[in-house]
Amino acid sequence: MRIPYYQIDAFTSRNFGGNPAGVCLLDAWLPDPTLQLIAAENNLSETAFLAKAADSYQLRWFTPALEIDLCGHATLAPAFLLFNELGYAQPTIRFETRSGLLLATRRHDLVELDFPPENLWLARLPKHS
Repeated sequence: MRIPYYQIDAFTSRNFGGNPAGVCLLDAWLPDPTLQLIAAENNLSETAFLAKAADSYQLRWFTPALEIDLCGHATLAPAFLLFNELGYAQPTIRFETRSGLLLATRRHDLVELDFPPENLWLARLPKHS
């Protein structure tokens, strides 16, 4: 079986920097145990699996041990790949995920991610007396 695989370093402009994510482009979904084995074999914190839908891409993320609901750098990685290496021409990519619809928009040489509000993480600072 041949599956196109890319390793993208997110949040950096140099090789071997940033936060690496694997990206696998699928023609059709493979069984979940196969996706898990691919993620374990590549042994990155996350591997993104991408399958084309009608007007969007279906996106799933696996760690070496389990599937997760959301991953920022492993959303940025396939967006970067589509925009910069695979010739995606529209300004916005729609990703269908277990966490809902995620948007990646090209802003000149940057990619802006738009996550649903219920998936934003807020850190509370401790109160000092």
